[in-house]
Amino acid sequence: MEELYDIRDRRFTALILMNVGMETLWTGARWAEGPAYHAAGRYLVFSDIPNDRLLRWDESDGRVSTFQQPAGFQNGHTIDRQGRLVCCEHLARCVSRVEHDGRRVVLASHYQGKRLNSPNDVVVKSDGSVWFSDPSYGIDTDYEGDKADSEIGASNVYRIDPDGTVDLVIGDLGQPNGLAFSPDESVLYVADSGQTHDPSRARAIHAYPVDGKGVGRGVMFCESDCGFFDGFRLDRAGNLWTSAGDGVHCFASDGTLLGKILTGEGVANVCFGGPKRNRLFICATTSLRSIYLNTQGVSYYG
Repeated sequence: MEELYDIRDRRFTALILMNVGMETLWTGARWAEGPAYHAAGRYLVFSDIPNDRLLRWDESDGRVSTFQQPAGFQNGHTIDRQGRLVCCEHLARCVSRVEHDGRRVVLASHYQGKRLNSPNDVVVKSDGSVWFSDPSYGIDTDYEGDKADSEIGASNVYRIDPDGTVDLVIGDLGQPNGLAFSPDESVLYVADSGQTHDPSRARAIHAYPVDGKGVGRGVMFCESDCGFFDGFRLDRAGNLWTSAGDGVHCFASDGTLLGKILTGEGVANVCFGGPKRNRLFICATTSLRSIYLNTQGVSYYG
């Protein structure tokens, strides 16, 4: 039997359940991404980007069904504080939201009159602002969207205010990818997978102090020793659980690698869910996995 955990620090043993295994809930994706858990409905939505579909896993019976297809090559998702699904769309090059009555509302598609690249991941702050990353992956090829030139000419992180204003908040990363706030929202963590386009870039997650509507100077929080960091989420204690090339890596708030959950295939994104938010859902390359942990995810996003 293959090892499930790679323990690097004794603190990791307090966060995992040694008698609990990892479950494969579904398989059949080309590139599984963007999980978001809807607590009221007890279901999880996730993307299969190259197949242009959004899938739905039902917690009550374990079934997976097609939630939307075509789906605009959606990537990352989150659930806002009103229980609405916020989506990053590659094809339309926008961030959108699904209202309670099913209407699709575009929150942002341009910055200073130019089309966004391909919004990748998204999180909602407690003040109602929506923060998202905008790398070029959805316009680099026709595999995950429509190949096109970048109108902005850079890959950035933006904030959408409740009044609809779009502001650039981070512009010093190569390809900003996954992002999430610390539990108290004093820090914004952002993954940079820019080494895909620039070999000099570190495969890292950066930490930015949040300063009102913007951020201060960022510092490197951690580096990957296997593949690229993509999407990630934090638990209530401030530990960061991130996707990587060999599974899920867990970092303490001081940047120490505590341990890994080994999946046997690359992981793109994760989220916490379940009634107690102690179940980690894992979008691996071809599959949706889950594992129960001895910690709880931050409750304000899916």
